[in-house]
Amino acid sequence: MTSDRAPRAASREDPRLSELLGGRAGAVDASVPVVAFALGWVVAGAAGSAFPINWGAGAAVLAGAGVAGWRLRRGRRPRAVLFGLAGVVAAAGIALATGRASDFFLVQIVSNAGSALAWAISVVVRWPLLGVVVGGLLGQRTRWRHDPDLLRGYQRASWAWVAQYVVRLAVFLPLWAADEVVLLAVARTVVSPVLVGLSVLVSWPLLRTALPADHPGVRHPR
Repeated sequence: MTSDRAPRAASREDPRLSELLGGRAGAVDASVPVVAFALGWVVAGAAGSAFPINWGAGAAVLAGAGVAGWRLRRGRRPRAVLFGLAGVVAAAGIALATGRASDFFLVQIVSNAGSALAWAISVVVRWPLLGVVVGGLLGQRTRWRHDPDLLRGYQRASWAWVAQYVVRLAVFLPLWAADEVVLLAVARTVVSPVLVGLSVLVSWPLLRTALPADHPGVRHPR
């Protein structure tokens, strides 16, 4: 006899978290301005420019604007595109204001710290952000909160996202303190997408296995 707490098999109706939370396009969009900043800064410095940060900041903003224009033409929502471009402009502005190239990454570092805190608090107060995001994308609003199994699953899975933000900080903060601009760019371009991918891989089974065998799936809160 099968226990009603046995992990349920993947339902054909269950969406993949990777599909709901975005694919490779978002990672590429976020990485292009970072690579442009690092390249502009390195090339200008090697060429003997007295203002390598200016060149890096300009390259980042131009790259961000190019990505934004491309995504708008591809039908991406204007608010999301403009929000991403605003982040690039803010990062460039901070680096120009402080005169420290590694401060280009301060926006990302502060964002990661805030995200780790927000995700952790959301689990504690029983409003796990993974449920908020996925439930919203599925058009469920807050119905998933009335399903104890789904609520528990989203709480478990949300800890994976807390962990990945903490790992990001553990990588970025020492590099920022050491003013390692190129390594920061590499970490931002490589480490962040890898951690997001791992979070999806880990959180999806954590969510599914919290549901009993007779549960209709994440699309159908009980």
